[in-house]
Amino acid sequence: MLKNYFKIAIAVLKRRKFFTFISLFGISFTLTILIVLTAFVDNIVSANYPEVNRDRSLYIISIQQKDTVHQGQMTGPASYYYLSHYVETLKTPAMVAISSMFAPTNAYVNNRKLVLNMKYTNDAFWKVLQFQFLEGKPYTQQQIENGEHIAVITEDTKQQYFGDVPSVVGKYIEADNVQYRVTGVVKSVPVIMPVTYADIFVPYTFSKADWRTKTYSGSYTAVLLANSPSDFKKIQAEYANVVAKIPPENKDFNVLVSSADTYLKSFLAISNKGNGVEILTTVILVFALFVMLLPTLNLININISRIMERSSEIGVRKAFGASSKTLVIQFIVENLILTIFGAVLGLLVSFIIIQMINNSNLIANIHLTINFTVLFYALLACLAFGLFSGVYPAWRMSKMHIATALKAQ
Repeated sequence: MLKNYFKIAIAVLKRRKFFTFISLFGISFTLTILIVLTAFVDNIVSANYPEVNRDRSLYIISIQQKDTVHQGQMTGPASYYYLSHYVETLKTPAMVAISSMFAPTNAYVNNRKLVLNMKYTNDAFWKVLQFQFLEGKPYTQQQIENGEHIAVITEDTKQQYFGDVPSVVGKYIEADNVQYRVTGVVKSVPVIMPVTYADIFVPYTFSKADWRTKTYSGSYTAVLLANSPSDFKKIQAEYANVVAKIPPENKDFNVLVSSADTYLKSFLAISNKGNGVEILTTVILVFALFVMLLPTLNLININISRIMERSSEIGVRKAFGASSKTLVIQFIVENLILTIFGAVLGLLVSFIIIQMINNSNLIANIHLTINFTVLFYALLACLAFGLFSGVYPAWRMSKMHIATALKAQ
């Protein structure tokens, strides 16, 4: 039966090639948009290099200080003082990585200005985050305490600053008018990963802002590595208990709000009462539905036109005893076959576009892939296309009276 449906579907597609082209274009174009978008989202939220331990990591991206009397508030990253005194001292996490948000600084090579993004870190940063060292090794707590001018750079920075040389470990790089000795070279990180992205990493003790200043707000974030995901609630409860006891920084504020959350939630939490993950999910779903709506409506109209052209065939089959259910199943299967062809074409185009994005350096060091997650959502979209654009035309066809169908031609 399915073999016959397939033969009929191929014959129908060949009959009106222009309609077939429009249908395939609509399906493949829409799926291409959804697949590439899903690949981007998956790349952002999944555990990728060097944040491979996201499944057992909690993030503190910001703190919020409030004035409940005058309805004022200040939200932003924390200071090194805050994180070292109130977060690094927590007992439940296995380790706590502290690092600043990356900021641009200038370097000069052969009278050529080079803008490098610099990040200040503690030594645990290199233990919590799994950077791939192409040369050398990370700096240690002992080196930080000794006040050594040391730095870890990325492979891109090595190429831009030193050129094609076998090794740069032990060489010096000047950034922000300070000479640093290179201890290691790591594989570069995409800019869409703000917690770990930078061109040059140096100890927090070299920050222009005094890291010992007793202030709560600053430019630092923390990654709390748990022994296992089951420790998340314990860590969050311990941190919440600590936050509740932190005294106000000054008379301008009387409430401090901060939480340790998973990666996505930590960036999307609009407030302590909101759920940014749910908001993002809703936005993505609405966008996906909107992208699929217009092509689906066009496919419905095209399918209705196709069915009206085949009214005599429908009338004859009904006259010889074919039930409405049989005809509905046939037309839905035919539409699913068309959708599968469009999906294969969409996957092929998506693969080409993703390779172009990866090779174009449009987003430095990003590597998009069509993985099983992306493929799963693509298949869901394909199934939705086939059903939504095929059910209504098939239902209208099944209601067509035999005499009406035979007279239509």
